[in-house]
This record gives sequence, structure tokens and C-alpha cells, in this order.
Amino acid sequence: MSKLVVLVSGGGTNLQAILDAFPNQVISVIADRDCYALVRAANAGVAAHLVDRKLYRDELSERINALIPDDCDLIVLAGFLSILDSQLIQRFNHKIINIHPSLLPRHGGAGMWGIKVHQAAIKSGDQESGCTVHYVSEEIDGGAIIAQAKVIITPDDTAESLQQKVLAHEHELLVGVIRKLLSIN
Repeated sequence: MSKLVVLVSGGGTNLQAILDAFPNQVISVIADRDCYALVRAANAGVAAHLVDRKLYRDELSERINALIPDDCDLIVLAGFLSILDSQLIQRFNHKIINIHPSLLPRHGGAGMWGIKVHQAAIKSGDQESGCTVHYVSEEIDGGAIIAQAKVIITPDDTAESLQQKVLAHEHELLVGVIRKLLSIN
């Protein structure tokens, strides 16, 4: 059976989609701050770890790395906001994926997360947006794209309404990519 580790920073709606789709495969959830995703993990009976980014700023990746077993098949960044160091990325080369709330390469990179991404899409006058699942590399949001889902931006969209449109596609896209990568039916 495949083993998944999920890294989180927030409310955990993508984590919940993963827990619902793969109830026996998620072996651990690791958060970089106290967040509701840890409650979701606990409610699902999954080991939950808090590695506070404020306490362990210089050794965050090292501490996270120590919590991930060698036989982990896939690490999923599901709303995880910290940057992983090259040692962890190289250890799990092509085994770490991230979901980003834009059609990368647009509106990716340092500082582009959450509502900021949707504000940038609206401000840029983009006609469409969406979400991207990509491999994690040492370049922020720069890893190879695995899959994308698109949404149309309408004239009455706000950053908040666009965020909700995109989020509606994130869960399905992320679960589908995990299924494909692990060949789980």
C-alpha cells in the first residue's frame, strides 16, 4: 500500500480531500504552524506533527525531513507555505508535489500564495486562472508541471470569488494527480 505524507499550513481543505480519497494511505501530516489541518488529521486518526516555523526557522526542513520515513511514496504540499531546503527536495526527488492556485508559470514564486495570487490575476486582467499541480524543485513554483485545471475569470469576479472558483477545482485535480502518480484506482 502506498504511503503519503502531507505538509500543511492552514485550514486543510485539500488535506481533507486527500484523507477522504486515500483514508488508509496518509501516514503522517506535518504542519509548519498551528492550524486547523492538524485537527483534521487527528479526527482521521492520522499522526499529526507541528514543526513551528517560528521556533525552528533555520532547521525547519531538517526537522521535517526527520519525520518522513524512507519508504514514503509521495509527499504532498497541500497549502504548505514554507520553503523546503535542497537536502529534503533531493532526498525525495520527484516524490514531492505541490498544488498552487494559479496557472503556473503565471503568478508563482516568492510571496505568491493565497489571496495574493488571485489579486494578481484580477489586477493583471487575466481572462482565465486555475490551479497547477507540479513537482517541487529548488525554484519556488518552478518544478515540472504535472496537471492544471482552468477557470474563466468573469468581469464581476473579485479575488475572493476567484479563490472559491479555483478551490473548487483544487481538490479534484490534486486527488486525480495523486491517483495517477501512485496508480491507485
